[in-house]
Amino acid sequence: MLTHPTTEKLHTLKLTGMAKALEDQRAMTDIDDLDFDARLGLLVDREVTERENRRLGTRLKQAKLRHTACVEDIDFRTPRGLDKALILSLAACAWIAKGINVLLTGPTGVGKSYLACALAHKACLEGYSVLYLRLPRLFEDLHLARADGSYGKLMRTYAKTDLLVLDDWGLTPLSDSHRRDLLEVLEDRHGLRSTLVTSQLPVESWHEYLGDPTLADAILDRLVHNAHKINLKGESMRKKTSPLTKSST
Repeated sequence: MLTHPTTEKLHTLKLTGMAKALEDQRAMTDIDDLDFDARLGLLVDREVTERENRRLGTRLKQAKLRHTACVEDIDFRTPRGLDKALILSLAACAWIAKGINVLLTGPTGVGKSYLACALAHKACLEGYSVLYLRLPRLFEDLHLARADGSYGKLMRTYAKTDLLVLDDWGLTPLSDSHRRDLLEVLEDRHGLRSTLVTSQLPVESWHEYLGDPTLADAILDRLVHNAHKINLKGESMRKKTSPLTKSST
């Protein structure tokens, strides 16, 4: 049997998983104990796994997550008002399938961004498209897109992304253009896609932060009323893990 030409043909057909599995089978001394169907099944399973891994790699790359985080590494021991049952429920990603939002608030350093990235990472694992953006970066990207004529394309990208993570909500003042861009982004996603927001500001202060009462009402109507709200408390976890803090204890 001419196995080497077969391997080359599998690579030509972009069946790299099957090609690798075939090479592995050639090295197995007891492979002849398996019948044709069993060996073919192993080849197909390897191809499926390889493709799923590549798609996952692509989703993670496109997500541009700020932290390398996963749900399994979330710290539930440090007191900060984190409901483990709720987080594990969110990790199942049913909220994304239903287009529900998540709002994470709390003081700086309590792990809002890490938690957001952990949930976003789980979404990637479950096959959802994800995009992480700091809110100032969102406005910067939209401003540049207007200048180079790609505004419509970028807005369509935001609209079709299953989970949009908007980090650092409330850190910088908003212009009227920012408010209108934000409303457009959320309007396109309302009821269809999920948005996860992190902010140092409590949700009750968002209306004041947004400024314009009419636009604030419209923005919050699309974001807050269909959302899980998680308010974290406590001291900065960065302070607790700082080498200087450890050396002084």
